[in-house]
Amino acid sequence: MNRNRKWRSDRGQVAIEYIGFVPILLFVALCGIQLGWVAYVHEQADTAARTAARVEARNGEGGVAAGVAAVRPGLAPDVSVSKTADAVTAVATIEIKSIIPGLDPEPARATAIMPNDDPKVTGP
Repeated sequence: MNRNRKWRSDRGQVAIEYIGFVPILLFVALCGIQLGWVAYVHEQADTAARTAARVEARNGEGGVAAGVAAVRPGLAPDVSVSKTADAVTAVATIEIKSIIPGLDPEPARATAIMPNDDPKVTGP
């Protein structure tokens, strides 16, 4: 064995590999969180639309307020209700905030249609 030969050390190699891989891991984690948030907001929009349509169909009024109250206050849904003699249609739209820079997801939009059970329209 040659004693004049200098030994190369692998010291620090794992730390450098780890530092290079951390941004990728963080990006994957943020994408997972964003995907979960998008699914949650879509569920909340669906809840707001169903609640608004149900309340409006049963009572003849108050559907918009019920739809807004049915979801988390920080989401601030935009709920609209339209009625015919046969059906009540509610549409709820909620903006989706992004935690990933440069990502601009479409707003969550849900529609619910319920038969119009308003006694003023259908009779007793």
